[in-house]
Amino acid sequence: MRVLIKIGGTLLEARESRQRLACEIGNVFRTGVETVVVHGGGKQMTRFLEERGIQSRFVNGLRVTTAEVLDAVIKVVAGSVNRELVAAFAAAGVPAVGLSGVDAGLTEAEPLSADLGFVGKPVRSNPRVLEVLTAGGFLPVVACVAGDSAGNMYNVNADQMAVACARAFGVDKLLFLTDVDGVRGTGGEILPTLSAPQCRQLIADGIATGGMQAKLESAMAGLQSGVGEVVIAPGAREGVVAELMEGRPIGTRIA
Repeated sequence: MRVLIKIGGTLLEARESRQRLACEIGNVFRTGVETVVVHGGGKQMTRFLEERGIQSRFVNGLRVTTAEVLDAVIKVVAGSVNRELVAAFAAAGVPAVGLSGVDAGLTEAEPLSADLGFVGKPVRSNPRVLEVLTAGGFLPVVACVAGDSAGNMYNVNADQMAVACARAFGVDKLLFLTDVDGVRGTGGEILPTLSAPQCRQLIADGIATGGMQAKLESAMAGLQSGVGEVVIAPGAREGVVAELMEGRPIGTRIA
């Protein structure tokens, strides 16, 4: 069985949260499930930029990325956030290896829009490095930075990066661990299941916006590419990883 777990950056800010998730994912990894982790780092990025007097701008949930912002993404997301998460796995006894999409051509991207600057859209993913690492008993931990054949680098939305890697690696489950309880409906209730048309309607009605819009679009892309199951779930809930692997109804399942 193969699973890809995407962890939102907010869940990685506190040491205690990182360590808990590393232990929970480690428990799954030790059962023999071939596991890949993809992570974001948006909150950490915003704070890093604010400390340097740089205002963040977003379009449809995506951060406008100038050359200066891209340099910060590489330093923060592919640097400190990735290293801290790998260290948390080490403390949990898990042999994790930190990567980005640039490594071994894991994820190739192209510019998404001139208005967004160095924001990339994943166009292909080569899973060979994931195959080699998981076959060797390692846990790949992937930061959401991608490249191209010309040596350019791009800031990639972590949800889109997760889908690109999940598609190439052929996972059975794609789990989005986030800082909310799931996808909310018109009355603010958590929706246990959603179809692709319902996802599109939530976006069209302006109910799912920003980061949640990006998650739903990524979830639909994942299903269309053959991913067996996509779940958006509360990563702050203790024991959530084991419960999701057992198939318990937590968060929102996209079917």
